[in-house]
Amino acid sequence: MRRVAVLLGAAALAAGGCGGGDEETGANQQGAGTTRVEVLRSIGKPGAFDPARIYKAEASGVVTVVSVFGDGGGRGLGTGFVVSRSGEVATNAHVVSDGEGAALRRADEVYVQFEDGNQVPAKVVGLDPNADVALLRVEPRGLHLRVLPLGSSRALQVGAPVAAIGSPFGEPQSLSVGVISATDRSITSLTGFDIAGAIQTDAAINHGNSGGPLVDARGEVVGINSQIRSTGGGGEGVGFAVPVDTVKRSLAQLRRDGRAAYPYVGIVSVPVYPQLGRRFGLGASHGAWIQDAVSGGPAARAGLRGGSGSTRFQAQRFATGGDVVVAVAGHAIRTPDDVATVLAARRPGQRVRVDYVRGGSRRSVEIELGTRPASGSTRP
Repeated sequence: MRRVAVLLGAAALAAGGCGGGDEETGANQQGAGTTRVEVLRSIGKPGAFDPARIYKAEASGVVTVVSVFGDGGGRGLGTGFVVSRSGEVATNAHVVSDGEGAALRRADEVYVQFEDGNQVPAKVVGLDPNADVALLRVEPRGLHLRVLPLGSSRALQVGAPVAAIGSPFGEPQSLSVGVISATDRSITSLTGFDIAGAIQTDAAINHGNSGGPLVDARGEVVGINSQIRSTGGGGEGVGFAVPVDTVKRSLAQLRRDGRAAYPYVGIVSVPVYPQLGRRFGLGASHGAWIQDAVSGGPAARAGLRGGSGSTRFQAQRFATGGDVVVAVAGHAIRTPDDVATVLAARRPGQRVRVDYVRGGSRRSVEIELGTRPASGSTRP
């Protein structure tokens, strides 16, 4: 079955439409653990997940974001939430922009609607299309600003209850509940590179929910709702949120510089699993098998090699002969997402040690990280 990843950002208001693109993906199985029925049955029990309490405490800090593109052009809406008393609002980059990669452009006008009926203009402080995060700022005078606390996405558990608050289909301050159905997913950013560590949830999220908070039982934000995976364009129990640890790194850079820079090594790789390793004599049962090292990129300049040709194994085709990355900066690598996760804490220009296997022998090299280009593929 073909599944489609849909950016949730602008439910149409007038001539506008939803931004985003289609992406064919593999199956995403919902993780085991607490079901939505069990979550609903637990509501009201002492010490249990309490959506009513969460909503009462958090909803006033969730806003509707209205974006306008050109004179008489498209208008759309998404969601955001207050992150500081100085008037900062976090949302998705695709809520306040149009296009992708090098063709990305900001909305001409942005407005923020608060729960109490106030609607004020907002300045786009900066966009981070690689993490699909935007930082807005409004003039705080005369506004009641409820700041939502940012939690951590480092130790999230499958089955943990969560709540999503937003403006699906333009209906503001809407609450839905569910569970974390998987962690460590990958979703495609506005640059074509993957966002690693995404949170999968079955809490109902739809067009217009983009940029809204996904909160845990303590009322702390654990992610920004960003995408759905659907065959029909609606919420079908598979939604994705950008993890809050990624969001916090992005917001810090946007506050400081108005933009976010990401390191780049320039490889396309696939995950190694034991059967694959044995079939091709890779000398490793886990790792990131380099299929292509971008010509002139940091990895290629350091001597790392991609594969060549095309050999079929277990219904997939692989370029053979490439190196297998097994560690970066001392962190073991089991999949390509691990490479992106380790590099997320680094800056362009820094040097990192990369351990790799070639011809059955483990080797090591230092790579000077480049700056990720404005558009590309899913390569880190």
